[in-house]
Amino acid sequence: MAKYNEVLYDEIGNSYERKNLYLKEVAILESKIEDASGSEKAQLKEELKLLKANKKQHQYVIALKAFFDKEKAFKTALREKVKSLKNSQKDNFSSKVLKLKIDLLKSQEELTFYKKYTDLSYEATLTYEQSLIKCEQLEEIIEFVLRNEKAFSNAKAEAKTIQDSDEKKVQASYNAYKADQNEKFKLDYAALKQKKKDGLISDKALKNGRVELKKKMHEALNVKSFESKRKSNKEMIRSLKYQLDKGTKREITVMNSNISDLRRKTPVESRKKQAIIAYLTFLIPGLGQVLNGQARKSIFFFMLSMFTYFAAIPYALGFGNYQGTGISGLISLAEGGMKIDRSLIFMIEGIVAVYLVLFVVAILYISFRDVKIVEQSKIKGIREKNWFETWSNITEDGFPYMVSLPALIAIVFIVLVPITTAILLSFTNMDPSHQNKFMWTGIDNYKMIALGEGVAGGPFWKIFGWTVMWTACATTLAIAVGFVLALLTNNERVKGKVFFRSVYILPWAVPAFITIMFFSIMFSPKGALTEILNNIIQTDSLIVVKNDPFWSRLTLIGLQAWLGSAYVFLLSTGVLQGIPADLYEAAQIDGATAWQKLKRITLPLVLFQTAPLLVGQYTFNFNNFSIIYLFNGGGPFNPTKYGNLAGSTDLLISYIYKLTTENDYQAIGAAITIVISIGLMLFAFIGFKNSKAFKEEKL
Repeated sequence: MAKYNEVLYDEIGNSYERKNLYLKEVAILESKIEDASGSEKAQLKEELKLLKANKKQHQYVIALKAFFDKEKAFKTALREKVKSLKNSQKDNFSSKVLKLKIDLLKSQEELTFYKKYTDLSYEATLTYEQSLIKCEQLEEIIEFVLRNEKAFSNAKAEAKTIQDSDEKKVQASYNAYKADQNEKFKLDYAALKQKKKDGLISDKALKNGRVELKKKMHEALNVKSFESKRKSNKEMIRSLKYQLDKGTKREITVMNSNISDLRRKTPVESRKKQAIIAYLTFLIPGLGQVLNGQARKSIFFFMLSMFTYFAAIPYALGFGNYQGTGISGLISLAEGGMKIDRSLIFMIEGIVAVYLVLFVVAILYISFRDVKIVEQSKIKGIREKNWFETWSNITEDGFPYMVSLPALIAIVFIVLVPITTAILLSFTNMDPSHQNKFMWTGIDNYKMIALGEGVAGGPFWKIFGWTVMWTACATTLAIAVGFVLALLTNNERVKGKVFFRSVYILPWAVPAFITIMFFSIMFSPKGALTEILNNIIQTDSLIVVKNDPFWSRLTLIGLQAWLGSAYVFLLSTGVLQGIPADLYEAAQIDGATAWQKLKRITLPLVLFQTAPLLVGQYTFNFNNFSIIYLFNGGGPFNPTKYGNLAGSTDLLISYIYKLTTENDYQAIGAAITIVISIGLMLFAFIGFKNSKAFKEEKL
């Protein structure tokens, strides 16, 4: 059973004796009962029961009630004094100063009243010490504001007295001074140029000297310009306006920060033993914050409540859906619905509804946790945070969450909803015969893929084998070519490095679409490259690259090696230029051969820097749709081997495109997508995990 603590704790962890003597006695008896046994325990329980029954007659409770009565009368009288001050001084001071004076009056009155009750209650102690801080700092803040308001008023009055004739004289003087400064700059710069001509200073020193001379001239002109009364007056007005706005806020923030420090060190007495409000207000975010004395924070949670009960939950139940019926539509998939109802829309709206419900669960949990933590803290003696402290925590500790929240929401609806739709589609029978209405079929699609059965699953393993071979050969060759070219152009004996580097990055700089279409035309049956190939390789029959599976695949691998080499060349060149020459010099002294330097120095350093990006190249080429589709549309075609849905050079990604977009086999296409996605994620994870860059090892 929960019991009262004999001592209280502040936010820092310091312990304090209870000033509520009634609760202190109850806590002592509860502690004794816990340790006692037998007749002694029964006697202590009787004492506790009697103490609680006579609570109203307890000396401390009587004193506390008298204090509350006097406090109520004091606050009533204080409101009258504030009203009187406001009416008598509203024409003498600005609204900002009047507000500060009212706060000062309240603090002075509270300082006098609560001083007599600091031993009775921690609330009286906190109010007294807060008033002490306010009395000290508000007087300074009021003086600061009055001084700046007076200066601001004088500056605006002075602006009206400035004569145009005086300004014209100042402007003439400024123009003459500017001409003199320009002449001085020319003479000084000419002297620097002469020093450069005589070989006393370098080009860089001449450039820096010119910058310094310009800077000095501008500074001198800026100082001279303030001889204009109009300009200096405008600057003064701008400065005073800033002080009245930002300066006053800064001073008030300092005062609130001091009060916040005081609150953290002052405990609070609570009659609660358990966090009850959190459970009672669980379904209404914001209500618990109000009951905990955090009204401003509750506004944010009440807004989330509005979203929960007027947007998310109604949508999940089907209200406001385009066609679907919320979460229930995800189950039914429009079965038994109208002719115009589409299962896909029901599914998507059901998925959105599920994510909205997850948002609701998160909102309820966050609100519940916030209220519970505040309650449990108050039971220990830790005071709830006021709005100043809450906002400070949000803008400092909570800043990463505030920045990440919009991105999280965008990711849910832009990334997670489509991914979830694809996953769920793979468990349906959406095909050419079931476009508008489809139903759940379990893992039938995955069985077809695993067993290589069906119109779509039959060619899967053949295409998968070619996809793996294509990825390994094309990517590895591209990496090798790019790295070798980078080594060659990095060699100090090579002349014209800029030219060669420009040529080698052209495949990356020129859009791949253009390159692929160019080679597609050149390798057509009557294309130039096809004829050159036939002249080189003398055979009985003509080689038609785009009609022969072997030559098509070989050409695609070579073409991708050329296109991908430029990126690897660029990466490797950057790393090679960053390798210290001292390493090679030390290896040369030790008698290392060129191969040993390449194996022990160059390759490890290049791979350490580029391994994660090279892993990305493999995953990219596994799903390289454009080169396959643009070069030959996945052909040549062999219906006896691949059926009517794929060609000899189709990768899994182009096969999925043909299944879904061209032939409406969305369900099996989604299943294949999930399978290859899981495979690629596993491959990328293993590749990243085993790379030294991710292990953060030193070579």
